Amino acid sequence: MNFTKSIIAFCAICAFSSCNSTKSTAQASTNSKTYAEISVKEGGKWNGRKYEGGTFKNISDLKVPDTHTDHSFYIRYEGPGWESNKVGYRLYLDWRNAIDIFGKLTDEMVLPQVGQDGFDSYHNMSEWGADILKVGKGLGIGSIGRMVNNEMQHFKEVDSTFAKVDNNKNKSVVNVDYFGWKTNDQKTNLKSELTIFPDERYTKHTIKSSVALDGICTGIVNLYNLPMVQKVSENKKWAYIATYGKQTLFDDNLGMAVFYEVNSAEKVFQGAHDHLIQFKPTSNEITFYFLGAWEKEVNGIKTEAQFYQYLDENLSQLNKSNKLN
Repeated sequence: MNFTKSIIAFCAICAFSSCNSTKSTAQASTNSKTYAEISVKEGGKWNGRKYEGGTFKNISDLKVPDTHTDHSFYIRYEGPGWESNKVGYRLYLDWRNAIDIFGKLTDEMVLPQVGQDGFDSYHNMSEWGADILKVGKGLGIGSIGRMVNNEMQHFKEVDSTFAKVDNNKNKSVVNVDYFGWKTNDQKTNLKSELTIFPDERYTKHTIKSSVALDGICTGIVNLYNLPMVQKVSENKKWAYIATYGKQTLFDDNLGMAVFYEVNSAEKVFQGAHDHLIQFKPTSNEITFYFLGAWEKEVNGIKTEAQFYQYLDENLSQLNKSNKLN
């Protein structure tokens, strides 16, 4: 009964805010330092699991079609994107549920033009930058999975998925609601809120599972076998895991990190494809922060020493105020 009511309520919200609105939110980004969007094709048709023809339009809300999967050519760059004047991210809104990084060569908002000149053109370096992270079978950076019998479970079985984007003066937000995510013969409704702020690299990620499940994880993809650095603050309130080195598709230096509350974590360990933080089972909200710092961003972090100094400054801020924003 609660599950049904949740879906009905969400659909009502979508209807109120015009899920299929043709209004482009790109205009709202003109004078902003953050931006979020989701863009889908219209005017074409589904042929099995592929969407053929049509042109992209920006919308504020989306119920992911049941036919949608990876490389369906329906959602521009395969999911919602969000950016600050420092860095951009995208979420694969399909069974992979990984988060990727857009490295930016400009401090302007770039997402409205990404993937407009070819479905995966963002894999090539352009004037604005490129997709710089290879995710493979991992979580990417800061996304969610579940460890079951020492194997990472992604989002291969979900009853329905809804996404919504919102742009405000001081932040941009992506909300994703997964209804009926099934792993290990257990179902949960998982809420995910991803928020980015002006002049910052980090994304604040708040998740909430309707069922207290063991094995819920986040982490950093580890395809280049770089060592993971873990640092716990002296008061043991907050900690981070991080990697730094040549771990981009262009052989550039990239730092990646996840900040987490120590008392929310059950363990930190090495998975098959990722450095992982496993959270304690809870149906309460869990908040953590993740970030990518590319050496080629405007006035970017150029050395490993600078990267870890930057992380330590953020860790100190978390321990003082319990938040970064």
